[in-house]
Amino acid sequence: MIINLKYKLLFLVGILMISAGGIMINNVEVSYENNNKNYKESNNVEARKNSELSLLNMNVGEAGVIRIEVFDGKTYDELVNQINKSLGGILAGHADIIVSRSLELGVDPYVAAAIMIHETGNGTSRIANNCYNFGGQKGSGCGAYKAYSSVNDGLVGMIDNLYKNYYSRGLTTIDTIAPRYAEGSEWPSKIHSFVNKIKNA
Repeated sequence: MIINLKYKLLFLVGILMISAGGIMINNVEVSYENNNKNYKESNNVEARKNSELSLLNMNVGEAGVIRIEVFDGKTYDELVNQINKSLGGILAGHADIIVSRSLELGVDPYVAAAIMIHETGNGTSRIANNCYNFGGQKGSGCGAYKAYSSVNDGLVGMIDNLYKNYYSRGLTTIDTIAPRYAEGSEWPSKIHSFVNKIKNA
């Protein structure tokens, strides 16, 4: 049973483009509650989701509609859709959880997804399918690897591990993560390659 988790993302958007008149608004703080139904924000602006893969649009009085770019020049839904194109096996269709948890913790969602793809043979490995372990984390419950109770728990656990053991220690790029994450010298080049494939899918 896949648990329907809720994640609140707090975005500090540097520049929001308003479609009518090209007005710029700086430092608008927006929070997004990922329960596939509700959007919330903290600047008295109403948000709406038109479809599962729609753009996150916000109405600002009569000024027009704001386009909110949350990462890499993409709206939340554009980013989810972009990453979903590359996910296979048991990972397929789960970019929403990857993106929401990554942005919540300040982790690069492309890197998180690329590591998952590499470590699981794109969602086809035994530990991914039997133990919901998507990052090769060591532990117990699945031989020498950590077992999780669901797909969502495994996705969140992998990103939490990436944040706790790497990002929070200043290891925020593929090349600085690599020596601690993997023994193989080819690991960083493979992750870079997967990131490029995800971005250009």
